Amino acid sequence: MLTDTPGIHHVTGLVESAQRNVDFYVGVLGLRLVKRTVNQNDMLRYHLFYGNETGDPGTVLTCFPYPNEAPGRVGKPQISAVAFVVPEGSLPYWRGRLAAHGVDAIGTDARFDDRVLRFTDPDGTNVELVEGDAPVEPWTGGSVPEAYAIRGVHSVTALPTNPYTTGALLETLGFELVGEERTRDETRIRYEADGEYATVIDLLDRPTTEFGREGTGSIQHVAVRAESVEELYEWHSFLRERDYDVSRVHDRYFFHSLYVREPGGILFELATEKPGLAFEADVGDLGESLALPDQFVEDRDLIERQLPPLSVPYLDD
Repeated sequence: MLTDTPGIHHVTGLVESAQRNVDFYVGVLGLRLVKRTVNQNDMLRYHLFYGNETGDPGTVLTCFPYPNEAPGRVGKPQISAVAFVVPEGSLPYWRGRLAAHGVDAIGTDARFDDRVLRFTDPDGTNVELVEGDAPVEPWTGGSVPEAYAIRGVHSVTALPTNPYTTGALLETLGFELVGEERTRDETRIRYEADGEYATVIDLLDRPTTEFGREGTGSIQHVAVRAESVEELYEWHSFLRERDYDVSRVHDRYFFHSLYVREPGGILFELATEKPGLAFEADVGDLGESLALPDQFVEDRDLIERQLPPLSVPYLDD
């Protein structure tokens, strides 16, 4: 029996430099490099996972470094921004911290009663910090004090070609339409899952926006949580019967997943919470060395020779 998703599992983007990516998300935003592994479609490229101490679903941003890829351009149909939740009253700290690292941040008017700070990462990805509550323990082994540390993902904002068809898929997955905010140029439509955190997906109806281009700095997809592998197969059948463009079920070693691109053009993934990013690992050692799925273990020497070395701020201080 299909169950409603409790919310976001992870968000994945494309970046140019693996080292610059680590320097920003670990060194500036204070996330933990939970897993350094490889792209399972291209074993000679990194796949980097950032999150809280154990990379709990709903705290994770993942990045694929593509050094020779052209820069992306935000537009339809794309996910235009990822937001992280930080404690109430912490945005002045973050504004100062970002400025100290040469990052310009812009505060916004309250959005659905949330205070938001907006900026871009070194690749041009739109990132936001939203004040709020999340019952998740943050990573405290880095340079950001616990009182201000990121708690996890808050939301993503998407720019579909048709927000109503995208909204229909969200409602099918278990999200509920909870409100709209209109300005002169756009309507922001908020959907929320019935989970404890990482529950929000906003859709923008912005008629004047041009089509985007996938590349470095763009967000490739958002994954939502699914209960089990068996349920993924049920979702696969259910979505195919309704003529969605849906992939087969993939074994991603740390979780199982499937992908669905809905008529509004946004790519969603459904991913299981288990085995998890701490699977077969000592929590204290997460992210310190290259973790390979079983199918790549025999090629470890080749892979490690081809991948550039990474320096991780809290490991090298």
